[in-house]
Amino acid sequence: MSWTARYILLLLTVLPIATFPHFSEAQHEPSHAGPHDPQSVESHQAALQDAHHHTSPHASPGWEGSAAGIAYSERNHHIAGIMVLLIGFAELNHALRLYASQWPKLLLPAAMTGMGLFLLIWSDHDAWPIGSLSFSQTVFSSDTEIIQHKAYGLLLFAVGTIEWIRRRRSSWHAAWSAPLPLLALVGGLMLFGHSHGEHPSAHKITLHHAVMGTIAMTAGSSKLLGGWLRSRNQTTASTWEIVWAVLIVTIGVQLLLYSE
Repeated sequence: MSWTARYILLLLTVLPIATFPHFSEAQHEPSHAGPHDPQSVESHQAALQDAHHHTSPHASPGWEGSAAGIAYSERNHHIAGIMVLLIGFAELNHALRLYASQWPKLLLPAAMTGMGLFLLIWSDHDAWPIGSLSFSQTVFSSDTEIIQHKAYGLLLFAVGTIEWIRRRRSSWHAAWSAPLPLLALVGGLMLFGHSHGEHPSAHKITLHHAVMGTIAMTAGSSKLLGGWLRSRNQTTASTWEIVWAVLIVTIGVQLLLYSE
């Protein structure tokens, strides 16, 4: 087994274990205030009312910014980070021609479709299919955060499927390679308008998304440029493909280190 395969197996084994304790600890974090402390009860009720006033009509009161809500969001970002790292290392392997085999080429579409399904199912605590909202309430929700998460899931699954077919059938037209970098461009642009509502760490989250969006758009541009140069048989194409892969790895690291 090559060092690339061993590294990917290490990621699949170790990183999921590292992300889940965060979620369980926050869920079971004990309250420092006594259950019969009038001041703490009054403060808690006021916080719930304030959260309910500022969040969308479908959101669970007090969920956004709560210990459980933060842990849920961080866990989802960390799992996405693992998938993005796998994509980045697979693309780096392809750009550097490290391991000549079919399965690294299929790692990207497998990770993309897996991440797309994960977002469609578990992206939001309240949304269909795991939350209290029905399918129609989720799809036609006024909560832009839910809509964007589901849109990311659909785009990832669709582009991952295209990449799976394209990499299995060499006869496909070269134009079918465009959806992948376009997804990075569109997804990066969407991050500039992605909001977590009335969150106590809203400024930090906005900054994180802005940096990640900038990197994603730069990565997509590099991939498009590399594809265009390759079509013109220019040797600098591989350099831009390496830039693309390194930037995707960088996004994966960002997601793994994400915190609220």
